[in-house]
Amino acid sequence: MKNSEPVLLKRVGKMTDPASVEEYVKLGGFEGIKKAISMDKEEILAEIDTAHVRGRGGAAYPMGRKWIHLYEMDHDTKYIVCNADEGEPGTFKDKVLLDRDPLSVIEGMLIAGYLFRSKQGYIYIRGEYRTIHKVFKKALEQAKAAGYLGKNIMGIEGFNYDINIVSGSGAYVCGENSALLNSIEGKVGRPRVKPPHLAEVGLYGKPTLVNNVESYACVPVILTEGGQTFLNYGTPDGGGTKLISISGHAKNRGVYEVKLGTKLKDILYSEEFGGGTSTGKEIKFVHFGGQSGPIGYLEDCDLEYSYEGLWNNGLAVGSGAIVVMDESVSIVEYLKSVMEFFAHESCGKCTPCRIGTTRAAELLKDFTTGRAKKGDLERLEKMLQHITFLSACGLGQSAAVAFQSALKHGREEFESLIK
Repeated sequence: MKNSEPVLLKRVGKMTDPASVEEYVKLGGFEGIKKAISMDKEEILAEIDTAHVRGRGGAAYPMGRKWIHLYEMDHDTKYIVCNADEGEPGTFKDKVLLDRDPLSVIEGMLIAGYLFRSKQGYIYIRGEYRTIHKVFKKALEQAKAAGYLGKNIMGIEGFNYDINIVSGSGAYVCGENSALLNSIEGKVGRPRVKPPHLAEVGLYGKPTLVNNVESYACVPVILTEGGQTFLNYGTPDGGGTKLISISGHAKNRGVYEVKLGTKLKDILYSEEFGGGTSTGKEIKFVHFGGQSGPIGYLEDCDLEYSYEGLWNNGLAVGSGAIVVMDESVSIVEYLKSVMEFFAHESCGKCTPCRIGTTRAAELLKDFTTGRAKKGDLERLEKMLQHITFLSACGLGQSAAVAFQSALKHGREEFESLIK
């Protein structure tokens, strides 16, 4: 990175064996947990809170607030869970950490285990990441052999903590935290009604912390460098750097680490990041944060890539996905594919999502096949409003986000397809 040295990716590509504890330690690994055991528990919480990390899975809930909530729960048994069910299309940044620096994620979960006096952690890894399962399992075994997992960790009497891997089965809805916990318990992966919140009634009915892979990888850095330093990497509304996944028609597709606050046009056009399009055509629109995120157009390029910088303009960081589409792409065809994805991935628990997404996908297909008639666009808008406000979880509630944001700029493209 030109603006700063890599923070979360500083070890990626520098280890011959990503699961090697010896190599990890040589490159500054496990300094975070060493710092943690020398601090008061409240000091650890204060550093996490000061860093102002917004959850990196997509919801952007402040991590410090979540950790404080769980810490205040008076219960002997607490669970630590890592959400590695990276199923958002266009998002593949967690894969890099899991595959090429898994011990950073383990260390983050270890610090959480120490802070909350937890005995057991779980990492729920996407079922399609079969090779990564093996890498992560090897990293866990080596961490345990080196005394960083198991009984009396680092020679501290009573510091007993272990991490188990749970494999997902490819259900997108299990990326929702409560559905993920149901899946770990062996139940159908469907979202729970909230409240109660997971910090109160989570895995097996016990208080539970659920964070994303990237979020846990931030924790050792925060304790090593300090919460204020980590905050300064980003902006006041969201500290740190952000891993982004650039795909689609971008020239330089891949995973990058950017400082929050970087200009969006630099991310899209500079050779350091996206580099414009691979086709040589103009960018028509960009889909932010995965299928559940909003769509932006060229006039949004002068914005800064930060949480409030995008929120204030109807966009979002989300999971960090940036899908670039050039001018050859029909926005209607693209949205049809998005809605087909939601219809396919609906868990079926609630009628508005189960039936609504299917009907919306059918109506969008009418637009792409020349069967749309007068009133269909208004009918589609009304249908998606019902799905948004009546669905039980975030899958249905966000199914219309891409459509609604695209309609603000490209309504005439829909209208041109009506007979």
